[in-house]
Amino acid sequence: MHAGTVAAALIVTACPAVVHAAFPTATITNGKLTATLALPDAEQGYYRGTRFDHSGIVTSLAFAGHELITPWSEINDPDVADYEYRGEQIATGINTTMVGVPEEFGSSTRTAQGFEEAAPGGHFLKIGVGLLRRPDDKPYDHYRLYDVLQGGWHVSRRRSAVSFRQRVDDAASGYGYLYTKKVSLVHGTARMRIEHVLRNTGRKPISGFVFDHNFTRWDHQTPGPDWSMRFAFDPQPVDLPADAPLGFAGRTATFTRALQGRESMRVVLKGYPGDPSAYDFRFENRRLDLGLRVTADQPLWQLVIWGNRAVFAIEPFIHYDIAPGAEYRWTYDYDIYQP
Repeated sequence: MHAGTVAAALIVTACPAVVHAAFPTATITNGKLTATLALPDAEQGYYRGTRFDHSGIVTSLAFAGHELITPWSEINDPDVADYEYRGEQIATGINTTMVGVPEEFGSSTRTAQGFEEAAPGGHFLKIGVGLLRRPDDKPYDHYRLYDVLQGGWHVSRRRSAVSFRQRVDDAASGYGYLYTKKVSLVHGTARMRIEHVLRNTGRKPISGFVFDHNFTRWDHQTPGPDWSMRFAFDPQPVDLPADAPLGFAGRTATFTRALQGRESMRVVLKGYPGDPSAYDFRFENRRLDLGLRVTADQPLWQLVIWGNRAVFAIEPFIHYDIAPGAEYRWTYDYDIYQP
């Protein structure tokens, strides 16, 4: 076993009572950054839904006395599909209780790999989750919890990195993959790096997308005028409502006011070039004097800004087409700085 810290953390769960349940974690550090990751565990893991990738879930990222990852919901209620407001609190369901920089995979038809081909009782893939069973003829719903037939992980830990590996093969559907992810804190820098390799081990092509939520809530600061976002291109919002809480000037988007009550937003952005230079954006908070630059080595396929009164996110999508026996690689870098 490699050096590292493995512990049990606490999560607020269930409703109406508040229950504290332990989940396995690993803590890594490089002297400048300290990160805690929730480890995949079908019985006790932080995340046991079938929407998000179960690997590389960062539940804490600390830098210079600041916490760059904090939860945005207070209640975990399995009866909730997405999220709902309960007075001053927000409740999320089993498929949506998430934090940090989680990823979600989808097929080229915006469902899950092989879902349309599967008859009721048949199998399909949700990459990062595993082999799932289609229970009936209803359309795919990523807020729905599906039975997981294969989904085990191999995890290895070092002082400044955690690596995850999952292999899923299904002869019946013809789909299979080998997925590896490594989350590391780069030596001598305030950089968190997330490296991925997705290999197609089946006999059918794998085509689809992956996107990162980048939930932004530093030191529990909620969306408002202290926050801005900067892009490496001139963003063009699509159908921006007149009352949207965002103002665009050149390559910068700034919150003009705080989101309140049940208000939420989803803004699609266009205007980015078809190369990796566009996958470069910054979050900044002037009250905290803190910034975060996010870059990747693949071109953007789609870009969305999403938020509610507790959290906001820049959601970048990338697209892949992987032939049988081939693989796809991508890497994210998260660089923290003080403007």
